[in-house]
Amino acid sequence: MYIPKQYKVTDFNEIRDFIQRNSFGTIVTTKEGKPIATHLPMELYIQGDDYYLTGHMAYANPQWRTFGDDPVLVMYQGPHAYISSSWYKSENVPTWNYQSVHVYGTASLMSEQELQEDLKSLLLNYEQHRENAALWERFSPKTKKQMKGIVGFKVKVQEIQAAYKLSQNRNEEDYDNIIDKLKKEKDLNSQQLAEVMHARKEKGRTDS
Repeated sequence: MYIPKQYKVTDFNEIRDFIQRNSFGTIVTTKEGKPIATHLPMELYIQGDDYYLTGHMAYANPQWRTFGDDPVLVMYQGPHAYISSSWYKSENVPTWNYQSVHVYGTASLMSEQELQEDLKSLLLNYEQHRENAALWERFSPKTKKQMKGIVGFKVKVQEIQAAYKLSQNRNEEDYDNIIDKLKKEKDLNSQQLAEVMHARKEKGRTDS
């Protein structure tokens, strides 16, 4: 994707944390030249020196049949919001702030054992803090048989691109005012974006 220099993020640990917080992504492949996409959770894992995204989709979804040698694109989106030019001290144009990560790689299918282990990990990640957690070990054999209706896959990561457009080009007064205005917006995206911008400012102070 096109990323202006001031918005480019290259810190892998930061990108990894972003994917963990925003793990519901979009996987894009092509069939006979036509792009097709599925929206689903995909987790990032490290195996030796390699990085993988793992997930699963319905067996009835034809997209998994496109996995092979051709590259796939996985997109993750963070909070985003409209930024009014009225929030700047000097006249300018409105814009949109956002966080986005694109991952390129090749996809292959999981074995049944790999899929089971991936499901265990997924459930543990999202269930362990819940009362009466729905963990794999607690499922009945009948429930586990439903695994036959899904296909597990993994994407071997070849390239990662990350763009955080968060008003880095504005002066401190404008930046702080944008945060304040976003906090007062009614939509959750704007409020979450304000938190992200505030956290990055505090991180900058810590790193300096």
